[in-house]
Amino acid sequence: MAGIVATALVHPAAAQAAAPSLPSLVAYVRTGDIYVSQGAGEKRLTTGANQARPRWSPDGRSIAYLKAGYLWVMRADGSGKRRLTTRAAAGPSWSPDGKSIAFASLSCSGGPGVYSIAAADPKATPKVLFPRDCRGEDLPAEPAPVTARVASLTERLRTDDAVAWSPDGTRVAFRGGDCESVYDACLSVGTVADGGEQAVAAYGGGSLQTSGFAVVPSWRADGVKLSWTAYQQGETKADDQPLHVVEYDTKTRSKRDVGGTLDREMAYLGKNQAAVTGQYRNGSWVIVVDLAKGTRTPFREGSQPSVQPAR
Repeated sequence: MAGIVATALVHPAAAQAAAPSLPSLVAYVRTGDIYVSQGAGEKRLTTGANQARPRWSPDGRSIAYLKAGYLWVMRADGSGKRRLTTRAAAGPSWSPDGKSIAFASLSCSGGPGVYSIAAADPKATPKVLFPRDCRGEDLPAEPAPVTARVASLTERLRTDDAVAWSPDGTRVAFRGGDCESVYDACLSVGTVADGGEQAVAAYGGGSLQTSGFAVVPSWRADGVKLSWTAYQQGETKADDQPLHVVEYDTKTRSKRDVGGTLDREMAYLGKNQAAVTGQYRNGSWVIVVDLAKGTRTPFREGSQPSVQPAR
């Protein structure tokens, strides 16, 4: 696939020796439970499976996550677990001030919408962020939560509604949006203040002859770069692109493919380093990728990495 950097794998034993040099803890999911590691060892934070999409709070002291399709929060050591929503939720993301958590759920328009909820208030009511036209409207009926999906990896990701709040708090990236009135699938960046939206990736519809998706967005800490997981079926086989990661420059609007084929769910460790979910040893591993050189170090067996902010 054009644009993807050549890669080199490091043996897992070497990966474990090098991992303590990571700037902070990485949270990830394995067999339905959440673990954290900085390299020398790992700690299991949940039991019972059916947990997903861990996301660190800005101060690194809490983790938002999904349990059985609802939004929960726990402390960084796994204690103090509490449920935040009675609405089915997807892919949480903290506001930069740590006071609110954005998540996706059914909107008043019948498609995916983005809500925010106070992180510290157990009785808080979600507020609509997107679509803008749903602000001020009654919340729609609470949908049934989506838990285990019996489908291929590609099909599971196709409808993954994980959201990402920008580091400056002004924008949220999410799957879908107003662009779905034109395209078959798209990824939007919405402005929190006025509800305006900009499509940054689109497939099918209009003049586009491709099909595919862009999901699981992630911001770099400076807000200049936004990444997401992409997949494309082209008009011809030559235009096909299997699962991969796209990095988007929010200033120039240029895009490049990073990592390797089947990489997904990227979380930045710094300007030139990231953790991705990749394929290794016939399974999913969290892999540390040098975004400049393309070198790759298997870190831990698992997926859905989230990096603890530096404190």
